[in-house]
Parts: sequence; C-alpha cells; structure tokens
Amino acid sequence: MPRLENILKTGHLKRIPFLIESQSADSGSSVRHNPAVFHIEDKYEWSTWFNVDHPGGKGDYEQLDAIRVYYRARVCDSPWDVEARTTDWIPARNTKERVHVDPAVGFWCVNAEQPAGKNCSNYVVRFLCPVDKQPESPGVWGPWSAWGLCPAQCGQVADQVRSRTCKTQSRWCIGSSVEGRQCKGPTCPDCNLQCVVGMVNAECTACTCQDHTVLGSVRSAGGLPGPGAAIMVSSSTPRLLTLTDHNGHFRVPGICPDGNTTLIVRLQNHAPQSVTMPLSAEHTTVFHVKLERAKKLYVQKNPESKARREGQTVAFCCKVAGTSEPDHYQWFHNGSLLEKSRYHYDNTLVLRNLQLNQAGEYYCRATNENGAIKSKPAMLTVIGQNEPSCNPKPESHLIRLPRDCYQNQTNSFYYDVGRCPVGTCTGQLDKGIRCKDSISFCCGVSKMEKRQITCQGYQLPTMVATQCGCKKCVETKAIVYGRAIAADTGEPLRFGHIYMDGLRVSRTGYKGTFSIHVPPDTQRLVLTFVDNMQKFVNTTKVLLFSTKGGAVYHEIKLLRKKPPVTIRSTDTNKLELGEVEGEEPMAEIEIPPNAFYKQNGEVFVGNVQASITFLDPRDVSTAAAAQSDLNFVDTEGDTLPLRTYGMFSVDFRDEEGGESLNAGEVKVGLDAAQVKMPEHLKTMKLWSLNPETGLWEEEGQFHAEKKRRGKREERTFLIGNMEIRERRLFNLDVPENRRCYVKVRAFRSERFVRSEQVEGVVMTLINMEPTPGYSSNPRAWGRFDSVITGPDGACLPAFCDDQKADAYSAYVMANLGGEELEAVASAPKLNPNTIGVLQPYLSKLNYRRTDHDDPRMKKTAFSINVAKPSPNTAEEANGPIYPFEKLKECEEALFSAPHFRFSRVEGDRYDYNTVPFNEDDPMSWTEDYLSWWPKPMEYRACYIKVKINSPHEINVRSRNMGGTHPRTVGQLYGLRDTRSIRDMDQSMVSAVCLEFKCSGMLYDQDRVDRSLVKVIPQGSCKRDGVNSMLQEYLVNHLPLAVNNDTNEFTMLAPLDPLGHNYGIYTVTDQDPRTAKEIALGRCFDGTSDGTSRVMKTSEGVALTFTCGDKEVTRQSVFQQLQSSPGRTTAGRPRRGNRRQRGDPAALRNSQRRSTRNPNKRSQTTGLSSKQ
Repeated sequence: MPRLENILKTGHLKRIPFLIESQSADSGSSVRHNPAVFHIEDKYEWSTWFNVDHPGGKGDYEQLDAIRVYYRARVCDSPWDVEARTTDWIPARNTKERVHVDPAVGFWCVNAEQPAGKNCSNYVVRFLCPVDKQPESPGVWGPWSAWGLCPAQCGQVADQVRSRTCKTQSRWCIGSSVEGRQCKGPTCPDCNLQCVVGMVNAECTACTCQDHTVLGSVRSAGGLPGPGAAIMVSSSTPRLLTLTDHNGHFRVPGICPDGNTTLIVRLQNHAPQSVTMPLSAEHTTVFHVKLERAKKLYVQKNPESKARREGQTVAFCCKVAGTSEPDHYQWFHNGSLLEKSRYHYDNTLVLRNLQLNQAGEYYCRATNENGAIKSKPAMLTVIGQNEPSCNPKPESHLIRLPRDCYQNQTNSFYYDVGRCPVGTCTGQLDKGIRCKDSISFCCGVSKMEKRQITCQGYQLPTMVATQCGCKKCVETKAIVYGRAIAADTGEPLRFGHIYMDGLRVSRTGYKGTFSIHVPPDTQRLVLTFVDNMQKFVNTTKVLLFSTKGGAVYHEIKLLRKKPPVTIRSTDTNKLELGEVEGEEPMAEIEIPPNAFYKQNGEVFVGNVQASITFLDPRDVSTAAAAQSDLNFVDTEGDTLPLRTYGMFSVDFRDEEGGESLNAGEVKVGLDAAQVKMPEHLKTMKLWSLNPETGLWEEEGQFHAEKKRRGKREERTFLIGNMEIRERRLFNLDVPENRRCYVKVRAFRSERFVRSEQVEGVVMTLINMEPTPGYSSNPRAWGRFDSVITGPDGACLPAFCDDQKADAYSAYVMANLGGEELEAVASAPKLNPNTIGVLQPYLSKLNYRRTDHDDPRMKKTAFSINVAKPSPNTAEEANGPIYPFEKLKECEEALFSAPHFRFSRVEGDRYDYNTVPFNEDDPMSWTEDYLSWWPKPMEYRACYIKVKINSPHEINVRSRNMGGTHPRTVGQLYGLRDTRSIRDMDQSMVSAVCLEFKCSGMLYDQDRVDRSLVKVIPQGSCKRDGVNSMLQEYLVNHLPLAVNNDTNEFTMLAPLDPLGHNYGIYTVTDQDPRTAKEIALGRCFDGTSDGTSRVMKTSEGVALTFTCGDKEVTRQSVFQQLQSSPGRTTAGRPRRGNRRQRGDPAALRNSQRRSTRNPNKRSQTTGLSSKQ
C-alpha cells in the first residue's frame, strides 16, 4: 500500500482522504487509503487553519459542525480534503498518535485510544475547497462493508461503523467513506436510573446521547475570553467534562438535550454559573456564557454588644455574604474557639443559662472555597442577679460657668454636675431569642436635682445628675456630610453621583457639598463619587461615622484625570507611571498588540484614547486623595493593612465611538529601585479595589526581571500581569505587620480639661517612609488611617518599629466639621506637660508641630517617630504609643496617661445649659422640660443678628427662659455669650450672630413654649433700632414682651422660621453642630440660603445698638477665664489669634485686650500657611 508522501508528484499536488484506524510495526499507525486520487490545479484552495477545541476532556475534536458554528463563512459546504497538524507545526502523520480524518466530518483524536499516560496533542486543521461553485461529477462508491462489533459496555450507547471505497480514481466521491449507527451495550445490573432521552452511562450516573454535541464559549468578567474554564456536569459529585481552550471555546459530546441536565462553568476568581440543557431534537446545542467576578466573603452585619443578667439567654448573629454562601461558621469567645458539638451554632450563637465567666468578646468566622472573613467582636456583659445594671453613682463632669460665677470652694469657674456614662444595660427584656433586642437599653441619668449656683448678684440654676440607671436608649441618626473637591485646585465636584452598594444614593451640589444619612445597621460605609463630566477619577472612600449618632464631616479629595493619549491597538504600547518632576517613573504599563476588547467581547481594532492617572506616594500631598482605606482580608479572615507604592486608575476608550474598552494580558513593571525596603521586594503584589466593600483584592504576584531603560542602563523591575476589566483602580502594595496605636485627644480649648474633650473629630495619621538611616526616602508616604474621637479620644493605627526609634514616622492631623484643629506647639520651647507626654519618652518620639522650623506654616499637624514601646521601660508602658495587641488598653487608658493633644480655636463664645448636654454625643440628651434641645433626633438652631456701633468689640448675651409653657415659664433654659466681630472695612462697626432658644414643642410634644429671650450687650449700650419686619411680626403674634429697658431687647421668640429679612436665622437638622454651622453661615452672610465666613455687618440685621467709647471696666467672660492661673483648672491662657467664624486661615483686623491689663491692647496677626 503506497504511503502518503509517495503520492506527491512533480507539478501537481495530489492528496488522498484517509482514516487512521490500525497500528503498524514501525510507526504505531497505518493508513487504509482510498485509491481515489485527485489533482489540485487552479480549481481548489486551502482554507485558513482552525482550532476550536483542545485535548482536555475526551480528546481534541476539530470537526466541521463545531467549526461552522464559529466560522461558517470560511468553510465550503463539501470540502474535498482535510489536513491536520499540531500547534507546534508537526503533521498529524508524524505524531505517532491514533487520529481520525474525514473531509465530510473533520478531524478527531480520542485520548482513550492513545498509549497509557499519553493524551492527544493540540491540533489545527484546514480544508480543501473548490474555487468555483460548479463541482465536477463525483466518483462512484463501492459497496458498504459489514457492520463492525458494538464497542458499548453495559448501559452505554456507542457507534458501530462500516466503510466503503471510491471506485473512480479520477474523481473524488462525495460523502463519507465511513458511517456509524448507534448500538446499545448489555444491561447493567442494579442500575435504577431511567433516561427520558439517551442511554445510561457505564457508571450509572448520567444519561448520554452520542449523537448530540454541546458547543460553547466562555467570557470572563469584562467580556474577555475565559481560557481554562472548567465545564462540569451537575450531580451529587460534579464531574469534569472538559476545559475551555485559549479562546474560551469548548466542545462536549454525549450530553443529552433533555431539559434536565445542568452544566456548571467554573473559572478562577469568578462566580460559577449553571446552564440547563434545553429540550431539543437538534444534534448541536450552542451556549455563550459570560461570568461575573466572584464576590469574596464580606460581613453584612456584625454581632451586637449586649448585656444580660446571670441565668438569662443571649443570641449573637453575624450575616456574611459572598458569591457562594459560607459553608462553615465558627464562633470565638475571648479568642478561643467554641465547640460546635456543644453549642450547636451556625451563623447564630445562642448561650443559655449565662454564667459570669461567659462575659467578654464574641466574634464569628465564616469560610467557603474562596476564603474566610471575621466579624467585629461584640461585648457581652453578664450582671449578677442582685447587682445594679448600671453604676448608680454618676461620674464627675465639670461644666464652665459664666464670667460672674467664680466658685470660691473650687477656686475655679467650674461646677461638677455629674454624668452617667452611656453603656449597654439589661433593662426589661422579653424572653424572645433575637439577633437584635426589640428595645435597646442604655445607662443614663435616672434622677436629677435642681441646684442654685451663687453668682455675683443672682442665683444660676443648674440640673445635677444624682443617680444613674438603666433606661431606653436615646434614638439617634448618623450622618456624614462634607464637600467633594479636586485635590489640586479645590474645584468642586458639581452634581456628581454618589453610589453605595452599586446603587445611586445621592449627588453633590453645585459647590460639591453632600449629606447622607447612614442606613441603620451599617457596619462599613463605602461610597463611590462619580463625575459624569469625566474630569475626575471615580473615587471610592470608606467614610467614618459615629455609631452614637450625629454628623461627621469629610472632605473628599479627587484626582483629576490625566489627559488621554492616542495609541494604536495593533501596536505594543508602553505608558510610564510617575508624577514627581525630576524623578524616575515609579512603574510602567506594557500593553501587547490586539489586547483591547469591546464590552461584548469582540477584539477592538483602531485608535484608543488611553488615560492612566497615577497617585504617586512620593508626593505627600496626594495622601488625602488616596482611595479606600488600604485594607485587605487575608486567608484567615483578618482585616489587615497594606502599604502602598502607588495607585493608578485606567480609562481606555474607542477614539471614535467613545465606548469603554477592556484589555487582556497587560504587563505592569515596578522599578525595584523605588522600593527602599528590601524585604518588600518579595511580598509586593498587585491589587484591585472592590468598590462595594472598599477592600483591596489580590490581582497577581510579581517576579523580578532585568530590563534596559535607555541605551545602557540596566534595571531590575518587578513584573506582574493583570487584566483590565470591570475594575479600573489598581494598587502596588505590600502587607505590613509592624503595627502600633497612637493615643490622641481633642479639646475645646487649650485648658485641656477632661470635661472639655470633643467627640466626633476625624483624626488622620499618615505613615511616612522610614528615615534615610533606614535606607529609605523620607518624603514618600505609605499609608493613611482615620479614626473618630469618642469620649476618651482616639487610637490611631500606625506602622512602628521596635529596633530603631526613627524607623517609621507619621503626621497626625485633626478635623471637625471642616475646621482644622490646632496641635500643641513644639517651639520655641518644648513643654511636655502641655503636649501630654513626659520626658524622656517625648524626646525619643521627636514631637514636632508643622511650624516648628517655619512659623509661617500652619499649626494644624504634628509629626512623631512611631517608636514601638519597650516592654522593659516603665515610662513607655502607658502610652502614647501602644503595641498592636493592646488596643483595648489604648482605648480605655486613663485621662492621666500620656497622649497627644489637639484643641479648637473656638473664638469668643460661651454656652451654658441648665440641663447639661454634650452636642458631640446625642446619646447624652436627657428628658427634661428645661432641655435646650427638646428632641434628640431633630435639632433646631436659631440665631439673631445684632449690629454694634462702637469702636470696640462688645460681648453680647442672650438669656433664654420659658415664656408661655406652664412647666417652664420664668425658668432658665440657658445662656449664650458671643463677642462681636469687627467689620473688615469699617472700624467703628461690628456685628454678632447670637444663638437663642427656639420656640416650639418641648420634649413631651404636648404644647408649645414661646421662649422668652433677652438680648443684652455688655457695657454702656443703647438700642437704636429693631428690624421693622421683625417688630411687625412680634406685634401681630401675641403676647408681646415688654421692652422698657433701652439697654437690651426682649422678645417672645417667633415660632416661624422667619429668615434674613427679619434678621432671624433658623435651621433644623438631625445634628446640632450641623444645624448651628449652617445657621451661622447664613447669619454671617445676611441671607437665607447663602453662607459666608466673613461677617457682613450691614446685611440681614435684626437689632442695632450703639455703645459708648469707654470700655467696660468689668472683665468679660473671656477675660476672666484667661486671668490668673489659680482660677483655672488646667492649661495656660490662649494667646492665639481671633478669627472669623470657624476659618483657621481668616485674618482679624481687631485688637485684643490683654488678660493682665484690660486697658492695654496688643495688635495680633493672622496665620498663614506655606504653600
């Protein structure tokens, strides 16, 4: 029998269709040839090469029916010949593999037919087709041979075959030389599986249909091809059928189209997807599957802290979600695993008959095939049967008194009114077992008594807490508000969209402002700011909020998008990443040819507008614009920090249509010379941001590779590969485990009194790279963290080192409602008592305020060395730096323990409430008719604008009493003292925005009280005029207050929110500080909808007074509070500069009286910042 290579003759190529079906002694295969030979002249041509399958699963099937699904126009209806080779260009006849070839069917190679331990190669095929559409007369077939034996095993269906030969040598015979028919194997014993369609397989696990083939394609997230995806059949034990090829295509024969069989498609880092075979009589079924990125486990609801009495029952619940539900839960008590066999828990842990030793922390850990996650711990308080639920004795709480209420007993202007710390207590609970208690109970004031404080010439009433008890918690709402602005110029993000959990929840205003109510039970507030004008990079932030309620201000800094560059999709393109002028780029991105894809998965060819915005950590000013909070979840479920070497956002678009494009295998190279800490080279990874959880997820590893930059210079790069799909923000990070906590507190003034601590301040710490002595660049930042202050300050996480004190350094700053708080000075003399940290530890930490070397710099931050405390050094044991495992000790540290300090520059104002209330903590509100704020979830702030004609700034007081309510008439709500602010252009004019008690319902919501308000300028003043519209309103809304004294003004406060035309400014909000801030802004501006930080003395005025030239000899409240050290409880007198409302950079052209000599004046200057 002639061999194939002997059929080639000079001048004409002649091929024979063949079937390899038996083995020979030399090559392991022999060919039974059709004697028909045909000549290729100009009537025939070869098609392109095709590869629609790979040898995974049962083998490699390059058959016509599958090829025509993807490339119908490229193959003729009746090919005359077929040629096969491997992807390594080895002809099929030279592979020594058993293969099958038929022009009418195609090519196939079965793994089971190969020698043991060997699978088929990956083959490509092409077909010989006639050029013209008029084929010559076909040849004549000989008779069919007898049917061969049926190879089917029991319960199987197989094909038995027969063959025939072409009798005409000059013409090719149309049709197949081989045909088959189904045959059934013998019945398998003990198999009860019944098949509606097809036959039971040999294992009796599924039905098979040998005449049916499933073809399909798999696309990954973003529409890119999904090579290597596993195609499995669903059953009690899913069975692998095949893997997709490099194009994401697959072919599975034998699956029955019975409307019941389900295929499962799995691809790494993607959510599995199931497809059910439709009921069909066709021989081929085609599927196109697009997968979504797998969502890693994340905690939707953490267990809640609870209090129970001994013998009661408690339930803790955690809710965890992900692409696949958690398959295993574990619960831990004080870090120890609880036995599941004993407690029988899943995502709910129930503890019955509680004992005192079961108090402590509880958290859950959930796992599935994609990883693990841990919840935040919940605290269980177990109280003895006869013990009080709350400590009945109030804590000491000092309030500041007015200027003329100096207390001889304490030698101060302070009075102890007591307070009850808010905490969870038992209360009257029902016996139901719930994840969340139906009613929340908190420790609070249960008894108060009214006391009279002796002042100069009058008695000042105050309510003093005398007993604490368990009561229903005050209902509050949490709010985040602020501005979204450009990081470079401060340009506002106008009308940008704000997304949470993939849904749009709000939008920014014209000035970039936003306000969002935090949904109940929110554990982690993740917001994404999107600019529809495409000026700024989409920015995802994890915003802190107060779980006690109230508003927290955030300033969102957005990076401006880099202008796009035009690149060709068919070229290799390199884009450098680096924004520091004069420095080498940090990294580069290399995009291979034909790597861009449209959203539907098609390869894009054309010009691409490429914009890559890089956040360069070598520029410290970029830290505020960094995305998210640089955390990830490890395989054990712990949330851990990352240290960044740069973030980049990518945007690829079709130059013509503007369609967003994805990119396949993109290479990222990080210059190893930019990694100053050698240990980081081995742990560097590429991360992408999950915009829903705000967590970073690993995209790939790096490996070292030497490359040339320029003609001669050779450098080492860390190379990683990534796909740019639906996520567009990436990070070059390393995990870091050298961590500590830094204790910081915020105060209302430089007196640094415990009772004047401010809650709700956003403390931010920026970790800097190590100093030059630690082989690094000190200008680059590596991480930032923010924490909100509570009643005992804040503990800020930071990188630290126990070997070198100056290995890590950090900047710390504080912000309250957009106002930057001031750090304690470090020059010209370092005062350890004022800073809050004693020597020699303070010198080791190298405390420096930002203006230490340059007085022109702002005073709103300080830097320290984050030196991990030595366990063998006593003065380092109690702060302000704590080891990472001692977070609880840091949070519960005594006020006397070392800590760093910030203080507000509040200006000249004083507030006194008869019923004490901390505006930073809405839960401190107390039910009382004399409460300044009658409702804890709705705060109404009222201001009246008073103009003063005087060469001096005058202190003005509002005295607020009950006016028309029988329970409060004639009783004091509170006092407000505010000093007027001089007009910037008129030296003889000043004005003041003075808060007064709004009229309205009291806490019982039974009847209205119109507050009786007296406006009293301090000194020799005379009322010149009253706003005519305000006077008309008061006359028309009786009763009318008596106004016989021209030195003051008295009114029954209006019930209506009048507005600037009346000189009255009213704002209602769910946060008292926000309500007052907005109302003050309008009052300063003299409008009902504007805002200003500069006092406009002639706009929107209600009252006008003229005060004499002679200054008042009696000291004002502000002078007395800053007089002799013996009359204050702590601190030193403030000699800072007076400013316009809340603006740390505003200048005052006024003179300030000396606290030592009221008749001596000193000129002050404003602050300036070095840009």
